[in-house]
Amino acid sequence: MDLASDMLFKELAAQRDGLIPSRIRPRFVRRFTRFGPTSAKHLFNADRLLNRFLDYPRYLRQRIGEFDLFHVVDHTYAHLVSVAGGKRCVVTCHDIDAFRAALEANCDRGSWLMAKMARRIIDGLRGAAAVSCDSAATRDDLVRYRLAPDERLSVNPNGVAEVFTHRTDPCADAAARRLLGAPKRDRFEIVNVGSTIPRKRIDVLLRLFAALRREMAGARLIRVGGALTPSQRQLMRELDLPADSIVETPFVPREVLAAIYRHAAIAVLPSQYEGFGFPALEAQACGTPVVLSDIAALREIGGPAATFCSVADVQQWTEAILTLAQERRENARQRRERVEAGIRWAARFTWKDHAQRVVQLYQSIC
Repeated sequence: MDLASDMLFKELAAQRDGLIPSRIRPRFVRRFTRFGPTSAKHLFNADRLLNRFLDYPRYLRQRIGEFDLFHVVDHTYAHLVSVAGGKRCVVTCHDIDAFRAALEANCDRGSWLMAKMARRIIDGLRGAAAVSCDSAATRDDLVRYRLAPDERLSVNPNGVAEVFTHRTDPCADAAARRLLGAPKRDRFEIVNVGSTIPRKRIDVLLRLFAALRREMAGARLIRVGGALTPSQRQLMRELDLPADSIVETPFVPREVLAAIYRHAAIAVLPSQYEGFGFPALEAQACGTPVVLSDIAALREIGGPAATFCSVADVQQWTEAILTLAQERRENARQRRERVEAGIRWAARFTWKDHAQRVVQLYQSIC
């Protein structure tokens, strides 16, 4: 959640109410990755584990006396609350994914180590003076699983960075063209942004894209984020999806991401679970219609201009996208109204408003 942290810090630093924000980020210590390839995921995860649960608390103890209040802006670090003192701690909770190992017996993350870490994070969350939730859906999840007292919870939606706009940016647009190639009038392109973890349902994305190509042979999928996993690549082969029908890019600067949204005809987010769903708002802010999973958080965040489909219902997703493709070809007025409605909806979510609500939360604690 670097985006949320960066934008909140920027807005707090611009406030003129006597509040002086500081970042507390200890240097990342490499232990295992010093003796092996830094790309080895298990070595990096081991380093990250020790940095998170050993080095970070140790570093924080040395600086306790420097601050009046602490804000843990990523709930996966909520164990730091026990170090800083809960009565002067705020935690932002983005979703409950990190807690599932301790909540669900059949969770695929349910190893004893993951469950132990999850319980430690939960203990910290419960000890915080206040918990700010990105969405009402996340707050409801916390209440349902009794992860934090209801009276300490509040809902404070994230904002949309100003860089996500329907207005052209020549430099960013040129960078996007280098990644994607020049846009073609007769080529229909959809974009999906995010990681490839199971809850993002990349399997559904690939299946609906395969169904879409049977109706629109020139369709192309733009994937921004982590590389497809071996099992996802195997599914590509099983679906006979040509390698050049899918363009994979790494995580890119926000300006370039905005240009990629503008480049695409539609953005899709087929997740099984989300705590917020930044792409739903970012794409609409850039003038790109969205098709989203019909789940609580995306219903809340997506707004009236979005199209919603049942999770994993490939036929419904395909029909929805084909309908929007037809609208784009044959009904310019309706398409324009959809785009403008999405832009207006996304404009309701600003980081300035987010920061002002956070300051009110700080004041209520202090």
